[in-house]
Amino acid sequence: MRVLVAVKRVVDYNVKVRVKADGTGVDLANVKMSMNPFDEIACEEAVRLKEAGIATEVVAVCCGAAACQETLRSAMAMGADRGVLVESDADLQPLAVAKLLQAVANKEAPQLVLLGKQAIDDDSNQVGQMLASLMGWPQATFASKVVLGGGVATVTREIDGGLETLELKLPAVVTSDLRLNEPRYATLPNIMKAKKKPLGILKPSDLGVDVSPRLATLTVAEPPRRAAGVRVPDVKQLVDKLRNEAKVLP
Repeated sequence: MRVLVAVKRVVDYNVKVRVKADGTGVDLANVKMSMNPFDEIACEEAVRLKEAGIATEVVAVCCGAAACQETLRSAMAMGADRGVLVESDADLQPLAVAKLLQAVANKEAPQLVLLGKQAIDDDSNQVGQMLASLMGWPQATFASKVVLGGGVATVTREIDGGLETLELKLPAVVTSDLRLNEPRYATLPNIMKAKKKPLGILKPSDLGVDVSPRLATLTVAEPPRRAAGVRVPDVKQLVDKLRNEAKVLP
């Protein structure tokens, strides 16, 4: 079976994000970029399926600027067999990405699509669900365990009340949560091998997808700074402050 893994290029999670002075967006100048951590987990799961003999090919796909080739090379260094870049300099919003992934999935005919539950830059948590709806496939989100066999995917997912286990007929869409696995570090030999693996480049027009933005960002601002804490001499004054200043007590 073929597994399609969607990955996204985002600001590295160790970087402190800075907002542009004019409030039009996030400053990306000279900022370290990396693969979205949840997508990295999805890629690791796909590679493990291949190593277990369940998957025969892992295809990584990324939508975005030409620099996204670095992200695809990272996925191939982890173990993906080849990459597909849908190159566009437009502001790709979740619905546009879902439509692009749908078009790629129709070309590649995978039995399973894996992707992170959300990206750490916009936190939309929409692409996986939109893709499943567009494809008409069953979906399982926030997966913490995935077992494949007999044309069925058994997925344990995290919910507010604990864990829920779903059984999906393949093909299906699965989005990964943090506890699905621990992604591996790419070794130097695999990084070198990834440079020789095939990487196809498509344009949205090649796929017949309109990626024009449907939403407009009005302004971007940093969250308000937290006020410094204060010490109180006794419990009575603490209760008084919680009641009259913080207003968290009746």
